[in-house]
Amino acid sequence: VLTGNVALETMGFKTFGFAGGRQDVWEPQEDIYWGPETEWLGDKRYTGDRQLADPLGAVQMGLIYVNPQGPNGKPDPLASARDIRETFARMAMNDEETVALIAGGHTFGKAHGAATPDGHVGPEPEGAPLEEMALGWKNSFGKGNGVDTITSGLEGAWSSMPTRWSNEYLKNLWNYEWELTQSPAGAHQWTPKNGAAKDTVPDAHDKSKRHAPMMFTSDIALRTDPAYAKITKRWLENPAEFADAFAKAWYKLTHRDMGPYARCLGPHVPPAQLWQDPVPSVDHLLIDAADIESLKKTLLASGLTTAQLVTTAWASAATFRGSDKRGGANGARLRLAPQKDWEVNQPAELAKVLAVLEKVQAIFNAAQTGGKKVSLADLIVLGGCAAVEAAAAKAGVPAKVPFHPGRTDATQAMTDTESVALLELKYDGFRNYLGRKLDRPAPENLVDRAQLLTLTPPEMTVLVGGMRVLDTTVLFPGLGVLTKQPGALTNDFFVNLLDQSVVWEKAKICEHFFEGRDRKSGQVKWNATAVDLVFGSNSQLRALSEVYASADGKTKFVHDFVAAWTKVMNLDRFDLAKK
Repeated sequence: VLTGNVALETMGFKTFGFAGGRQDVWEPQEDIYWGPETEWLGDKRYTGDRQLADPLGAVQMGLIYVNPQGPNGKPDPLASARDIRETFARMAMNDEETVALIAGGHTFGKAHGAATPDGHVGPEPEGAPLEEMALGWKNSFGKGNGVDTITSGLEGAWSSMPTRWSNEYLKNLWNYEWELTQSPAGAHQWTPKNGAAKDTVPDAHDKSKRHAPMMFTSDIALRTDPAYAKITKRWLENPAEFADAFAKAWYKLTHRDMGPYARCLGPHVPPAQLWQDPVPSVDHLLIDAADIESLKKTLLASGLTTAQLVTTAWASAATFRGSDKRGGANGARLRLAPQKDWEVNQPAELAKVLAVLEKVQAIFNAAQTGGKKVSLADLIVLGGCAAVEAAAAKAGVPAKVPFHPGRTDATQAMTDTESVALLELKYDGFRNYLGRKLDRPAPENLVDRAQLLTLTPPEMTVLVGGMRVLDTTVLFPGLGVLTKQPGALTNDFFVNLLDQSVVWEKAKICEHFFEGRDRKSGQVKWNATAVDLVFGSNSQLRALSEVYASADGKTKFVHDFVAAWTKVMNLDRFDLAKK
């Protein structure tokens, strides 16, 4: 990434900033879903009127973003604009950021399509012969490089100065009328009409040759789509605004997966950006051990139930995504739009709980001296921890739940609602929330959520079992709560799930719901979902369930639950990791 910044700067561009802190991965990441296709440029990812399946971003297998020739290689600029908008929106880029990245990126360099790939370009690295040593795509045309290079199949440069920052890309886009043509490789691209500008672009390899500029279909989309056209016209007249937009969009693109501002390292880090989900710095004295114990007692006596305290803390923390380090309890965005209105968070119930917590916070803070305060973000998590401790004691296994203050409360102005909306939990097996639309089996959605929370199979298992007996199921109270004493942190979920005197069958109300009937009397004892039953039906999960269901598994269950719970509550506490 730093090399990319240096390259831009050597071409006369002023970058916005740079942050270090990335990790090198030395083995393949097997948790990435690339799509259902098994062939390059396959597009089975669409349904209906070109509805791109979640969570994919690229339009076709093997492409980074969109097909530069147009959807499925068809040179339709307006259709290309639709693909562009969808793909870049899935990277949380708005129209201006999208245009900036395309126009800024295409200010530099050239495309390579000296000849048709058929018969000239060999198989990809994984399919290439052993002696190619993982390089692949060997080019047999001419020298195989330089003037004979074949990559995308499109050929040419966008400007006459492809190694210098300029506004020429936008000038060319609007100063010429463009007509469809083909590259030497047969790819669809665009050239100025009537031979205009035919000698303005120097050849990359032969100083005696010159060419006309070219455009991709995805470039022509930037003057064909009405919204994109307004932006490119404005930046054509305001090059400084364009440069600033590209600098910030480039920084966002190259730092998007690093997570919050706290993870950005080095002397060239710019101020926190809205897309980094900023939170205020701690500017007050934190609560101490005595305060923590006092607040626990206050919370448990506030009238809120164990289920309410646990569910609220979980809702605040469970938005975390290990993939891009976004989400989590810090900031208390649970009380802000859009999180406060998500169905999974039961808005009406959540509002009641938050009102009580805010009252506790206000009373405590008003009584302090020396600038000591407790944030609502900390109080939400502390409430969950206090409830877990009370539930463990009720189960006869006293346990201490670690708590580390230091979270702060974000404001609505610090929250990009459109971007945060992408964190919405469309399903959450930990709260037995299956969602409104199941596009794959509910147990798979549970595993997906657990993976985003960086949980191991044992951690996922113990958390589900604990959340069930703590009565945290949303929408359908009691569903999956396989215990006669909800609110006590017992191993009852596993004991009753694996009870051989119970036979399970699908419920009439819903194909995803099940009834557990007494094997002898036929009476319904329990109601559960596919997410619950997978812990008895899947051999690996059943093995874990049997550990916790065993007669001597009660203490281990509580201790393991506390450890997993603490992990989830602190997933976004990167400040603790630094300490």
